[in-house]
Amino acid sequence: MSDQLPALQDSVASCRICEASLPCGPRPVIQVSSTAKILIAGQAPGRRVHDSGVPFDDPSGERLREWLGISASVFYNPGKIAILPMGFCYPGTGTSGDLPPRPECAPQWRQQLLDSMPGIELTLVIGLYAQRWHLPDSRKNLTETVRAWKDYGPHVIPLPHPSPRNNIWLKKNPWFAKSLLPALRRRTRKALAAE
Repeated sequence: MSDQLPALQDSVASCRICEASLPCGPRPVIQVSSTAKILIAGQAPGRRVHDSGVPFDDPSGERLREWLGISASVFYNPGKIAILPMGFCYPGTGTSGDLPPRPECAPQWRQQLLDSMPGIELTLVIGLYAQRWHLPDSRKNLTETVRAWKDYGPHVIPLPHPSPRNNIWLKKNPWFAKSLLPALRRRTRKALAAE
């Protein structure tokens, strides 16, 4: 099915399924390739990403690349890293940050795109919305799910969102930097080395 990926990407780029609900209009932002080794399953693009069209082109992306221990050139190489949020377009802003990902994207596109990337060695599941979809047996809340990261095996790691809005969470959960981040970097290196 990977040979169908270019046509699928074109269909995603022209998607207008939730256009009426998007305050800035549709601009799907994904990064996919049939040869990608790592899948970053995130939430939805923020306003800055909507404007640039580049996934994680913001402070969240800087922190995520630091967590992974990789350069921007590796991060933005679709042959190595796939970036597939739960919602492909910027959903708008609510009272306490960006709105949740639009619910139309996942059922319309997600499985087709995942099926087109057979080489994924490691999936990073970022945030509660992505965890609910990718980890249906996830814990009661994000903290419990991330704390139980070892339970998801060697090919999946649940993560909090790397947004600066989560600085308080990171301070309250020092185990994340101490035990999870070193393992994340090791697994990232291993996945990128896989051929």
